[in-house]
Amino acid sequence: MKFKTWQFLLIFTYGFYQIFLVGGCASQKTIQGGPRDSIAPKILKMVPENLTTNFNAKTIVIQFDEYFKLNDQFREFSVSPDMERLPQLKIKKRALEISFQDTLEKNTTYTLNFGKSIADINESNVLKNFTYVFATGPKLDSLTMSGQVIDALTGEPLLDALAFIVPIDRDTIIGKTKPSIYTTTDSSGRFQLNNLRENTYKVYALKEKTSDKVYQQVSDEIGFLPDSVVLTENVSDLKIKVFKEEPQEFRMNDRRIAADGTILLTWNQKLRQPSVVVTEPSNLDAAKLFQFSKTNDSVRVWLNDLSFDSTKVSIMEAGKLLQTVKLTRGKKDTYTRNLMPADNLEGGQLNPNNRMRLTFPSPVTGIDPSKIELLEDSVAVRGFQLQKDSADFLSYFVDFDWDRGTDYQMKFSPGAVTGMFNAKNKEFTKVFTLASADDYGSLSVTVKLPEQQKSYILQVTNERKETISEHVIKRDTTLNFNNYRAGKYFVRVVYDTNNNGLWDTGRVSLQLLPEQIYNEPQELSIRAGWDRKATIQIPKPPSI
Repeated sequence: MKFKTWQFLLIFTYGFYQIFLVGGCASQKTIQGGPRDSIAPKILKMVPENLTTNFNAKTIVIQFDEYFKLNDQFREFSVSPDMERLPQLKIKKRALEISFQDTLEKNTTYTLNFGKSIADINESNVLKNFTYVFATGPKLDSLTMSGQVIDALTGEPLLDALAFIVPIDRDTIIGKTKPSIYTTTDSSGRFQLNNLRENTYKVYALKEKTSDKVYQQVSDEIGFLPDSVVLTENVSDLKIKVFKEEPQEFRMNDRRIAADGTILLTWNQKLRQPSVVVTEPSNLDAAKLFQFSKTNDSVRVWLNDLSFDSTKVSIMEAGKLLQTVKLTRGKKDTYTRNLMPADNLEGGQLNPNNRMRLTFPSPVTGIDPSKIELLEDSVAVRGFQLQKDSADFLSYFVDFDWDRGTDYQMKFSPGAVTGMFNAKNKEFTKVFTLASADDYGSLSVTVKLPEQQKSYILQVTNERKETISEHVIKRDTTLNFNNYRAGKYFVRVVYDTNNNGLWDTGRVSLQLLPEQIYNEPQELSIRAGWDRKATIQIPKPPSI
């Protein structure tokens, strides 16, 4: 059979097109998806081997199964005992080469701690707590120390806390340099330090913000054992409670005139009897308005005259001057004031046991009810009242005979609210319904103390361990918690040994531990529409 020229060309073109199409499709398809790599680099080989004795090498080579990188090696990598010059770390393809720059001491066990410095290239999966250990003599130090790090307040174990030990003769390094013998905790707060030599050690733990392994009092939490550990045999079951140390010296953290003209001051302590005085211009002090935070570590001050070039404000504690700060403003500075209030609604519902509250961000000088409209199922109604909260000059109560199952809209037209300097609100609307009383329950807790007349601080916390109620008790008593939303609640007790009604944290420089805390294991669930009764027996504080 013969083909004409045009038929041959057609067949050839079609065949070439099919080959190109198949080949093109094959070249374009790539393997996608699949599980994300979550595995840290694996060690394939070490030369010399880990735990080598009579070590005399100048270089260590560690081979990994994949390409890797070194993160913050100057923070993460350390050697114990300390060396004047750290070994050099070099990456050579999939190998890490460690070269010593100092002469090694005889008959000494060395531990190279890599912390979190080794991670893979693609996903940054970290090889945590890897150590390489060798001895220049015939014997390795083999003692271990292990335990758990927990939060002193909640009793919960801490993940990735830094547990470390310091020989007693070097205990002055705290807050000055990073330790050389350390590890990080697992999800159960557990830690273990290996290949330790006989010595007397101080034991510490840090929960850091900066990850520099140096205690920063401003940001970090710390814990320690009050007594040194004389390590002559393996030690286990140590428990370190970590806390945020209260600063001993008052220091102002921030001072500024905010965008709305408010003076904002924050400091590093929780004051007990704070006061604030405007010393310059002194004529502004009498009319000032101010509000301290709940923890008394900040204050907002409103002045009725902002024509000054500068002002001086003093912070006092129990009548004693702590600090006077100076703030300046430009003559052309302008301020924008917001009068959008917060409310006490819970997910768009008003607790039937509470009055509706509106809290404004700055003082209100007047409210025009004619510019406020209340809609009940889209129908305008009358009879609501606004009443200023006598305990909080920023808040107003909205009183009305609310009905369950009704949709409410409270509309504030522009200019309904007037603030300082004749500031006016923009239009806003509060939309809500009245919650059912059946959604709330009550709890009655009978508390039995181990010792009468001593002071105990009982705190009721929610599932997030946030304190929602606090009571100082000194004798067996029954506490009633009425109209709580259904949920899980817990009780925490502070052994208030100094009888000041506060939880006093520890002090590292004095080796002073925080006041002890008991977290009641019994879950105090409140069910909707139920009145629950429970009894809690507070144990004696454990011996330290």
